[in-house]
Amino acid sequence: MSKLLVNKYNVAGPRYTSYPTVPYWNINTFSLKKWKSSLIQSFNESNTKEGISLYIHLPFCESLCTFCGCNKRITKRHEVESPYINAVLKEWDLYCNLFNTKPKIKELHLGGGTPTFFAPNNLEKLINGILSNATLADGYEFSFEGHPNNTTKTHLQTLYNLGFRRVSFGVQDYNDTVQKAIHRIQPFKNVKQVTEIAREIGYTSISHDIIFGLPFQTEAHVETTIEKTKQLKPDRIAFYSYAHVPWIKGNGQRGFKDKDLPTAESKREQYQLGKKLLSEAGYLEIGMDHFALQTDALYKAVSNKKIHRNFMGYSASKTQVMVGLGVSSISDSWYGFSQNVKGIEEYYHLINEGIIPVYRGHILNKEDLIIRKHILNLMCQFKTSWTSTHNYFTELPETLIKLKEIEQDGLIIMGSNQITVTDKGKPFVRNICMAFDLLLQRNKPDSQLFSMTI
Repeated sequence: MSKLLVNKYNVAGPRYTSYPTVPYWNINTFSLKKWKSSLIQSFNESNTKEGISLYIHLPFCESLCTFCGCNKRITKRHEVESPYINAVLKEWDLYCNLFNTKPKIKELHLGGGTPTFFAPNNLEKLINGILSNATLADGYEFSFEGHPNNTTKTHLQTLYNLGFRRVSFGVQDYNDTVQKAIHRIQPFKNVKQVTEIAREIGYTSISHDIIFGLPFQTEAHVETTIEKTKQLKPDRIAFYSYAHVPWIKGNGQRGFKDKDLPTAESKREQYQLGKKLLSEAGYLEIGMDHFALQTDALYKAVSNKKIHRNFMGYSASKTQVMVGLGVSSISDSWYGFSQNVKGIEEYYHLINEGIIPVYRGHILNKEDLIIRKHILNLMCQFKTSWTSTHNYFTELPETLIKLKEIEQDGLIIMGSNQITVTDKGKPFVRNICMAFDLLLQRNKPDSQLFSMTI
C-alpha cells in the first residue's frame, strides 16, 4: 500500500454493512406497516429453506471504552438485567406473532454493550425464552461477544450448554498507554485465561478483535499485540481500523485529543505490518479486515462462496431475514431495513404498548436491490459482474468511468462485464464500493458522515 495511494483514497466512506447505508435511508416513505409487510414476505420466502438470523443487543457496560462506537448504557446496577431480558422476550413475541409458522434459527448472536455484563442464569433465561418460540436449522451457529475481564467459566459453560460454539473477545491492543487512553485496561493474562477455558470447554471458533490506529498506538504496539495473539492461536482475527467518529458518538470518543491519533501514513504502516505478521502466522485474509485459519468455518465459507455480510459483520452463511432485538438493533428483510429506538425507557414503553419498537428504516426499490448485490459481491468475494440483465442498472456506464482511474492505479481488473479486486486493491475495497454507491454519488454530504477508509 503506497503512501501516494493512501493519500489519494483516504476519504470518508461507509463500511457497507448495508446498502443503502443508514444515512441514506429514505425514512420519509418508511412506515412500520411497510416494514412488517416486507418482513412477512421475506420470511415466507426463506424460513423453510434457510431459516433466519437473530441479533440481540445487550447494551449495558460497567465502564466506558472510549474507542467504542456502539449504543451502550454505563451502569454498575445489575438489577437492570431482568427487566431488559423480559422486554426483549416480549419483542420477540411481537415478531413471532407476525409469522404463520415458528421461525427456524440459523444464526444467533449476542452483541453489545457487554453481553457478559449479564449473569449466566439471566443469559440462560434469555436464550431459553427465544428458543421456546422457535426451531433450530441444521448447522445453526450461536455466537457472543465476551469481555475478557468479566467472562467467567460459568458464562462460557452455560452458553456452551445452550448451543454456543463461537465466542469473540475484544483485545484491541496490549500496550498500557493505549489501554489507558481508550479506558480498556485488560492484561494479556485475562485474555489468555478466557481463551484457554473456552477451548477446554469445546468452543470450535474463538475470535480476537484487534484495532489499529488507536491513540498513541505505534507499529511496535501492533507487533507486540499480534505476537501475543499468536501464542493463543485464535481461529479468527478481526484486524480493523479504529473508526474515529466523535461527531456521532459525542464525549465517548473524546477521551483523548486528535493529535494523539496516528497519522494516515502511520495507520497504513500498522496495517501492512499486521497483515504481514498474520499471514506469516497462517491467517488468511477473509473479506475486509478479517483473517481466519484454514480450519475455521469463515475460511471454508469463502472457499465455498457462501460468505455473507450484514449488520453483524461477516457470516459463514446467508439468511434472507435478520431480526434485531433490543435497543438500537437493526433488522433486515432483504427488501427493507428497520432500526429500533435507542433509548431504553422508550423501548420499554413501546414494548409494553405492544408495538414493535422501530423508529426508522428504509424499503429498498429495484435499483437499491441491484446495487446491494454488487456491493455485497465486492465485500464478500472481491469481484462482481453484470452478465445478467438482473444485475444491470441505468448508471452502470457512469460507474465504469469512475472505476477507470481505480483500474489505472492497479486496484481492480476490469473485464467486459465484470471487475475483480486485486490484492493491491483489497485495502481499498470500501473506495471501490463507493463507485457503485449511487445514493452517495447523488447526495454528497455537507459534513462528514463516515469514518476514514484507511
